[in-house]
Amino acid sequence: MSICRRREEQRSALPVAVVLGAAVWPGGEPSPTLRRRSKRAVALWQSGEVGAILGCGGEGAHAPSEAEVICRLAREAGVPEEALFREDRSTTTEENLRLALPVLEEMGARDVVIVSEAYHLPRALLVARRLGLRARGAAPGLGGARVRAQARAVLREIPAFVWYWLRGAGR
Repeated sequence: MSICRRREEQRSALPVAVVLGAAVWPGGEPSPTLRRRSKRAVALWQSGEVGAILGCGGEGAHAPSEAEVICRLAREAGVPEEALFREDRSTTTEENLRLALPVLEEMGARDVVIVSEAYHLPRALLVARRLGLRARGAAPGLGGARVRAQARAVLREIPAFVWYWLRGAGR
């Protein structure tokens, strides 16, 4: 067996980084949040903690889709195309994960590392586990984050988590 083949098999046995979408700005520019999440996923891939990256998120106010921007940033950072996958229709956290399931099943993956902000991970992990995924989280650092926007997001996340938990999101 060649060394390249062995490395490929080792990578396929690793968890998949599932990068949850965030805004794409005019001209296809990633928002700072999307850029931080993508950078974190790339770091996981480069360190050998994940074998592939699955970008999630549809097209919002500006093209292209969030998933496409995630994959573009990963490619620019040196991740090969064969390690990049897309779910490009979702618009919510629950849709990110629900619509990622067929892609993960096709890959033969049940172990995932959800990449999102630390305040968002409890809700995302709740949904992932209810969908039957073995999931852990990985949050990017806050470099480049605006304090006011982060504070608003944290305050929004508390009722969102409670709502997802009560209505059984992901079941």
